[in-house]
Amino acid sequence: MLRKIRIVVAVAVLICVTALFIDFTGFAVRWWSWLAGMQFVPAVMALNVIALAVLLLITVVMGRVYCSVICPLGIIQDCINWMRSHVGPRRSRRNRFRYTKALTVARMGVFVLFALLIATGFTYLAGLLDPYSGYGRIASALIAPVYDGVNNVLAAEAEGHGSYAFYRVDSVPVMWPVMIVAFLTLAVVGLMSWFGGRRYCNTICPVGTILGCLSKLSLLRPVIDTSKCNGCRSCERNCKASCIDASSHSVDYSRCVACMDCIDNCRQGAISYTFRNFKRDVAEVTQPPVDTTRRTFLTAGAVIAGAAAANAAVGKLHDGGLAPIVPKTVPIRKGRIVPPGAVSVANLQRRCTACQACISNCPNGVLRPSMDLASLLQPEVGYEHGYCRPECTRCSEVCPAGAILKIDEAEKSAIHIGYAHIDYEKCLSVSEGVNCGKCSRKCPAGAIEMAAVDPSDADGSRLMPVVNESRCIGCGACENLCPVSPASAIVVSGYEIHRIDG
Repeated sequence: MLRKIRIVVAVAVLICVTALFIDFTGFAVRWWSWLAGMQFVPAVMALNVIALAVLLLITVVMGRVYCSVICPLGIIQDCINWMRSHVGPRRSRRNRFRYTKALTVARMGVFVLFALLIATGFTYLAGLLDPYSGYGRIASALIAPVYDGVNNVLAAEAEGHGSYAFYRVDSVPVMWPVMIVAFLTLAVVGLMSWFGGRRYCNTICPVGTILGCLSKLSLLRPVIDTSKCNGCRSCERNCKASCIDASSHSVDYSRCVACMDCIDNCRQGAISYTFRNFKRDVAEVTQPPVDTTRRTFLTAGAVIAGAAAANAAVGKLHDGGLAPIVPKTVPIRKGRIVPPGAVSVANLQRRCTACQACISNCPNGVLRPSMDLASLLQPEVGYEHGYCRPECTRCSEVCPAGAILKIDEAEKSAIHIGYAHIDYEKCLSVSEGVNCGKCSRKCPAGAIEMAAVDPSDADGSRLMPVVNESRCIGCGACENLCPVSPASAIVVSGYEIHRIDG
C-alpha cells in the first residue's frame, strides 16, 4: 500500500513539475509553481527557510522521501528502472541488484565540489549537478518542443474543422548548447539508472548526499524482522539503491530512498516501514568510529550556507506576446540585460542554477540562455523575437532560487533594467528623411519623443526620435519593433544594477 501511494504521488508531482516547463498557457504556474520552491537547491539559493525546514523535517521523520516523491530527476530514475524491469528476458529483469558498499569518497568529493562552486560564484556550473535544474533543462529543451509541435498539429487539424479548441504557438528555437547539456544529462542519468538503479542518486547527486546524512537519523525506516526472514535475499536483489545487506539483515539508510519496493517484494512480510529501535541502535554501537562523513558534510554545509547568505546580501527588493516576429540580428550591447526582479547582474549570476524555468515560461520569447562562459545557460534578455511586456511577470513567478524575485505589474513598471540608444546612421528618420516614429508610438514608458532633425526648420517637417533615459525602462519594444532590419537602429543596453523609481 505504501509503495502504491508513493507511485501515485510521484507521478502527480512529475506531471505537475513538467507542466511548469512546457505549459504555455500559464495555468501550471498559476496553480502549483510552489512545487518549484520545494526543490532543495533552489530553496537553498533563495534562502527559503520554510521550504528547507519542511524538507529537512520530512527527511528526519521519514527518510529520503524527497528523492522518491518530490525530486523530478529522482522520479525519472524510478521510471527508467521500471522500464528496465519490463524489457528483456525474465531472468535479466529480476534480481538485478546486490548490496554494495557506499562510495563515500566519491559522494563527498562531488558534494564538496558543488559547495565550492556555489561559494566561489560559479552557480551556473553548480547547477549542472542540481537535480531540479537538470530536469528543467531536459523538459525545456527536449520535451517542450515536442509538446509544442503536437499542439500545433492538433491546432491545424482543429482549424480545418472550424474548431478553436487548440491554438498555434510560436516557440523560440532551443539553442544547441542547452540541447546538448540536456541530452547529456538525460543520457548519464538514463544509463546509470538502466544499469545501476539509483547509482546516480547515491554517487553524483549532491542533494542525495545531504539528505543521506540526515536520513541516518530518520525516525521511520524499513526494518527487517530477523524472526520472519528466511534468507531468500529477494529484498537485496531487487533494491535499486543497493543498500540492503541481507546477510546481516541491515539497511544503509544513507542510501535508502524510501521507495517501499522491498516491503512489497518480501513474501514473508519480514520488512516493515516502522519506527527505529533506539535501544538496539545503542546496543550495537560499542565503540563508535570517527565519522569523517559527518564532519565533511557539516563543513561543506557551512560553505553553502555562507554562500547563500552572501547572495542574500546582494541587493534585495521589498518584497502573451503579440508582437510580430521579425528577423533581427543580435546587436552588440554595452551591458548585459537581465530580467526585472533580478535586482542586478551579480545577483542573478550568484543565485541562478540555470534550470530554464523562466526561459520556458517567457511568453514573449525575450529570455534566452546565455552563451557567455561567465554565465553559461543562465537567462539573459534579447529582443530579436519580442519585447518585455510591462504587464507580464511570468519569469518572476516561476523562479525558485531567488535569482528573479517575485514582482507585480506595478513594481515591474518602476524597474529600469536598461536604456535605449539610437544609431542615427541607420534610423530612417535621419538617413532617409522618412517620418517613421514607430519607436515613439510603441514605447509603453513614453521615453521616446520626436524632435526636429534641424532645429532651424520652422515647420518641423522632418522629425527624429530622441530617448529620455530617465524614463526608459529597457523593455525593448523600440528595438523589437524598429522597421530597420536585420539590425535595429535603436538598441537597448542593460544596467549592472537595476534602477527603481521612488
